[in-house]
Amino acid sequence: MAETQYYEGLGRRKTATARVRLYPGGDGTILVNNKTAADYFGREWDLKHLSEPLILTNNVAHFNVSVHVTGGGITGQAGAIRM
Repeated sequence: MAETQYYEGLGRRKTATARVRLYPGGDGTILVNNKTAADYFGREWDLKHLSEPLILTNNVAHFNVSVHVTGGGITGQAGAIRM
């Protein structure tokens, strides 16, 4: 059985901790704690903030992103994901 390959990173902001996995060959889907990013984050600014690294590197449509984030507030969690 072949394992799915991904890139993993850990980001922290204040008391929030995010474990982020990037799956190559995706369509740009971002899941945060098993919810879509739009459902998890209510403010448009937080959505834009967490997706900036993919936008700046022109990789939005090349990866699917899966995130497990804990601690802190919503804005701190968005900052931890961005890291």
